[in-house]
Amino acid sequence: SAGRRARRARRRVRVVHPAAARTRSAEDWWWDRLAPSGSGYHLLQSDSMLLVLPGPRPARPRAHRRAVRRAQRLRSPGSRAAEAKPRTAPAPTALQEPDPGWGYRVPLEILLQIFGLLVAADGPIPFLGRAARVCRLWNEAASQPALWHTLTLSPPLAGRPAKRIPSFSYSLTSLLLTLIHWKSQVHPVLKLVSESCPRLTFLKLSDCHGVTPDALIMLAKACPQLHSLDIQHSMVESTAVVSFLEEAGPRMQKLWLTYNSQTTAILGALLGSCCPQLQVLEVSTGLNHNITPLQLPVEALQKGCPQLQVLRLLNLMWLPKPSGRAMTPGPGFPSLEELCLASSTCNFVSNEVLGRLLHGSPHLRLLDLRGCARITPAGLHDLPCQELEQLHLGLYGMSDRLTLAKEGSPLLTQKWCHSLRELDLSGQGFSEKDLEQALAAFSGTPGGSHLALCSLNLRGTRVTPGTVSSVISSCPGLQYLNLESCRCLPRGLKRAYRGPEEVQWCLEQLLTSLPSPS
Repeated sequence: SAGRRARRARRRVRVVHPAAARTRSAEDWWWDRLAPSGSGYHLLQSDSMLLVLPGPRPARPRAHRRAVRRAQRLRSPGSRAAEAKPRTAPAPTALQEPDPGWGYRVPLEILLQIFGLLVAADGPIPFLGRAARVCRLWNEAASQPALWHTLTLSPPLAGRPAKRIPSFSYSLTSLLLTLIHWKSQVHPVLKLVSESCPRLTFLKLSDCHGVTPDALIMLAKACPQLHSLDIQHSMVESTAVVSFLEEAGPRMQKLWLTYNSQTTAILGALLGSCCPQLQVLEVSTGLNHNITPLQLPVEALQKGCPQLQVLRLLNLMWLPKPSGRAMTPGPGFPSLEELCLASSTCNFVSNEVLGRLLHGSPHLRLLDLRGCARITPAGLHDLPCQELEQLHLGLYGMSDRLTLAKEGSPLLTQKWCHSLRELDLSGQGFSEKDLEQALAAFSGTPGGSHLALCSLNLRGTRVTPGTVSSVISSCPGLQYLNLESCRCLPRGLKRAYRGPEEVQWCLEQLLTSLPSPS
């Protein structure tokens, strides 16, 4: 009929607004200009920005809607398109892959930074193992050696078999490995480590049992870059450690031990110069305090470990062998920077022993003598180190039953006031006047202020309000101040102050409590 023919004519002739045509043309022009086909990039438009991202171009929403409407018209019965003769189908084209999502479009460098933050917070396992199964890009990012620098492995839960170390551990440039609570499968685990981590540099065995000499020797031979071993709080036979040191001793730099009845054999190997490059040596007691004195000859240790930089004998009853009249002094520790002899009980370290230890150590930076009640300020003043930064002389829970020196603290501050950052005099018996003279050295520096001192522990001393206010005013960088149990201070101020705000509040309270000059 005539009405039907008119409707068909109106369908054929559709007027498109010129502005709309220009808008679409401009959009297509910019689309092809910024991300032309075949360039490997595509555009992604968000609310407030236009991103140029690598990867295939996703389907445009407008073209997708047109394709859907065209398919619906073809499927609807009685339509002109359905009644028309079928046309020759075009050549089949490759189906477009589904959009993998935003995770695949993030650059590898940005993804590495995100993974690095997560690894720093929670460790590489289990996150990296799970992320490697997301897609190829995430697998490439999770396999980067920088993310596997530090690894901690614990045994599986009861009833579950042990899993193999990730297969891409062989490509690591350096690896710090810690095994925790392995009680029955240490040997196969160490075998996997020797096979998968030939560039291992640091190994820590914490609360591990059954470590045999064969396992450690195999590890020393398979990992030629292994130079640090920590076996504190683990049941390791002394023969296994001695065999390991005989194999890897020339390259060993750091060693952590727990003092027990078998430690003497290990220390004997060190005294025999099996580790000439050793830089860090720490020997501490376990959970059960060992009351057996540790006999360690000072001069033999200086000859056996001449490169030692850090020496820690923690909470030990150390009984140094006497020097004797005819014994020549040892070579000292020329590179020693840290000496820690802290103990919760009285030990036998005296001025004479300290002099034998440090007579050749001019570069000492940290000296921890907490619990060493036999050390006097005069003995410390004779030490050759001139740039000491941390000095800890606290006596905790033992000052009541000891006869302490009441004078001599100015000898310490006058020698090291220019370099001291941390000073601990807690529990010492110096008099009020002696402490006033000692702390006055910080206000006598050039410029009238001491910027280095940031921590001061005066717990249980006879320091006065005037002395405390003077040292706070002279040390603007003070971050920690402990005034607990200071009998000469007013009530309400005998506590620890952390941070510059609390320290300044303490100064204000002290200034208001001081009597005004008449």
